[in-house]
Order: sequence, then structure tokens, then C-alpha cells
Amino acid sequence: MTRPALAIIGNGMATARLLDELAARGGLTKFAVTVFGEEPHGAYNRILLNRVLMGGAVDEITLKPRAWYAERGVQFVPGVAVTRLSHAAQRLWTSDGKEFFFDTAVFATGSTARVPDVEGLRRPDGTMKRGAFVYRTAADVQQMRHHARPGMRAAVVGGGLLGLEAAKGLSDLGLSVTVVHLFDVLMNRQVDALGGQFLRRAIERLGITVRTSVSTKAVLGDKRVEGLSFGGETLPAEMVVFSSGIKPRIDLAQESDVPCNAGILVDDQLRTELKRLYAVGECAEHDRTVYGTVQPIYEQCKVLADVLTGADPHAAYRGSKVYTKLKVAGVEVASMGRIDADRTGDECVQVIEEARGVYRKLVVRDNRLVGAVLVGDSSAAAGLVQLFDDGSPLPPNRLDVLASGEAIPGGGGSDPEVCNCHHVRTSALVGAIRSGCDTLPKLSDQTRAGTGCGSCRGQLANLILQNAPSTTRKG
Repeated sequence: MTRPALAIIGNGMATARLLDELAARGGLTKFAVTVFGEEPHGAYNRILLNRVLMGGAVDEITLKPRAWYAERGVQFVPGVAVTRLSHAAQRLWTSDGKEFFFDTAVFATGSTARVPDVEGLRRPDGTMKRGAFVYRTAADVQQMRHHARPGMRAAVVGGGLLGLEAAKGLSDLGLSVTVVHLFDVLMNRQVDALGGQFLRRAIERLGITVRTSVSTKAVLGDKRVEGLSFGGETLPAEMVVFSSGIKPRIDLAQESDVPCNAGILVDDQLRTELKRLYAVGECAEHDRTVYGTVQPIYEQCKVLADVLTGADPHAAYRGSKVYTKLKVAGVEVASMGRIDADRTGDECVQVIEEARGVYRKLVVRDNRLVGAVLVGDSSAAAGLVQLFDDGSPLPPNRLDVLASGEAIPGGGGSDPEVCNCHHVRTSALVGAIRSGCDTLPKLSDQTRAGTGCGSCRGQLANLILQNAPSTTRKG
């Protein structure tokens, strides 16, 4: 019997997770799955691109090696783009001229770097001049590494997560780096003004110059980058990296008459307005929201796998409470919900430790946590995420919830969540370690912990040290 053909367009982190969720429900045997990826690699973790910038191989951050697809009967079509799709004909065409039939198709096209339209950036043919880069793909960072030289002056335009990661990587390669940010607060979507000051000081301690509230007007230089112009002043630079946000890749969907707004419009089952077509991840827009972090995207993949396989035909995605816990350029940062009190009656709790460079803030509404910012020490994040997710009442002493989360009512109790990306709790990790997953790769393979943003890998290593069976004991 012929299996229904399922085409997945795109091969990023959303696709990697969707394949796992399909496999867990028997979907890889129920469907004849074909994955189309523009890059030559299997799916990899974009959050860890800095490892490639530092000289690591793409294999080190790969989520799905190419052999993984073949071993599970998935047809992987790498290095080509899907250039056209016909909903009526149930066919799609790739950039190498091939045609594929599908019963169901999923747009997982992700996003692309948002590059500001500044004077002097591009050559007459539309390509960026020598020395100008975006920080988005493995190929991008490999080109950056090839161009970079110790002592070279580099400007990073954009002070968000990826921009700061790029700046740290280039600084570690011996370049003199300046971060140029349009807003007055670094990572302004994740941290408040005071948290931004702590983050800025931590970045500057690394030897990186930070300039905020600056708008880049032009890239200087004829054939190659020689600097940036801000209108009234210039910044000399032989290299410029743009990390100014992302935009959903919806071109193919638009050309295929799939309704789009900022992203591809989907309902609670990730279905577009056209039958048989779905969208997931950074390209999808659900309830007027496009999500750009892994946790909500993974939640979408779970629902979509339930719907596609029939494991739960009534599964519904209702949106996500977004939280972030990362190590940004070596600095621990966690953020969730509202970063400022914006209603009368909202309560703000701030703890400042200047000597340690630590800033912690809670936003409380009706005795419940509606937001938090942690900079310099995110050890309380696991417990806070639980309180944020389940809406449990807070204890009278708000400072109690800024403990490690191990004994907070509603905050995970004695079984806190360690990996927020994959919702993996301590008990599951300890059980896996004691059953033989006594190295970080084994533990991550078994539980998925540490394969999202990677910020929990230190905690995983500590759990392994504390719980791995040992035949040798030192007194």
C-alpha cells in the first residue's frame, strides 16, 4: 500500500523537532516523508553557531546527521530550494528542476536575516561588498572566520542575542569589536533598562565597545568595508556584521497563494487556509504572533505531529508563554513575560548585587509572577519558569522565589525543570544517568536536554558528576 507523501519544506530546528515528534507517533512509517533543505548539512542548532565561528565543524552542532534521515526512511533533499508549489496540483518544484508530488506539505522555511537598507552596503549586482556579513547560517559564520584577522576592527550592527554572540566570537579571535545598537538597551526585548546596564558592563568587561542609540546610515568604502557612518560621525572598520533581527521567510507561501501577514497564517492546528498545507516555526503566524525562540516552536511541533498522525486529531496550539534562558557572550541571562510593570498595582521586586554584576527582577500582578529578568546569575530561572507557567500564588516574601527554585511552592518542588527548552526535570535526568547515560552526549541523546539553547549543559554536567554510577570511590 502506498504511503501518503508528506513534504517538509525547510530543514532547520523546527523540522528537526517535528521529525522527532513524528517518529514518536509512528509518523515516519505512516508517511513517505521528504525533507527539502537549502543548506548541504543535516539540521543543526543555530543557537550554537558561535562554535563554528571559533573553528568548530558544523558536525559539532548538528541535530540530525545526514545518515539519520536515511536510517529512518526519510528522503532528504539537501542543497536545493523549493522554488514553486501548486496547491491544486499537489506538486512542488526544486531549484534543480525536479518535481515532487505531495499529499500534505508543511512550510518550515524559518526566517532570514533582516538587513537594514543602508547606503553603500551593496555592490551594483546587489551582493554585499567585501567585509560585510550577516550572522545567520553556518556558511555565514564560516565566511566570517575566513575573513577575520587578529587586530582587525569589526563592527556588529545589532545588540540582540546573536549580535552579542557574534561580537564575543570575533573578540575571541583577536579582533577589536564595537557593537552598534539602535536602541538604548542591549537585548531590549528581553531585559529592562537597568538589566541592560548590567549586561552592557559585562560585555564591556570582555573588551568589547558598546554604542547604543546609534543608527547606521551608511557603509563606507568603495570595493570593501572601511567603516560605518552614523550621519554626523564615522566608525572605522574593516569588517561589519549585521545582526539586526529576522523576518519570516514567506515568499514561497505568498507565491503559492497561501494567505500571509507577517508570517504564514495558521489556525490552532497549524493549518493554513488551504487544505493539506501547514506551517510551523519562525515562518508561521498564530493569533497575530510570530515566535522566534525554540520553546514555543517545539510546542507547535508537538501539536502538528499529533494532528498529522492522528495521535490526537483534536490537539490544539493555544499560543505560548515565552521565556528565554541563555548564556549570552558568557553572561547568564534569563527573561520571561513582562519585563516592566505596566499596570497600576503591578509590583516590582529588584535585587541588585553590584559586586557580582548580578541583577534580578520580578514583575508581580495579583500575587502571581507575570515577568522576570535575570542578568549575571540565572540559577533561579527553573523555579521562576514553573511559577510563570502555572500561575501559582507567590509566597509573602518575594525574595524566596529568587532562590535556586529547589523548595519553592509551585516552583518545581524537589523536582525542578532543568532544561526549559524540552521541559526535562531533574528526576528524568537522574534516572537516565543512573541507567547508563553517564556522559553529556549520551544524556542529551536520551532526554534531549541541552540540545536547545544549550544553557543548561553546565547543570547537566553537575548532575552527571553527582549521580553517575562509579566502581571506584575515593575516601
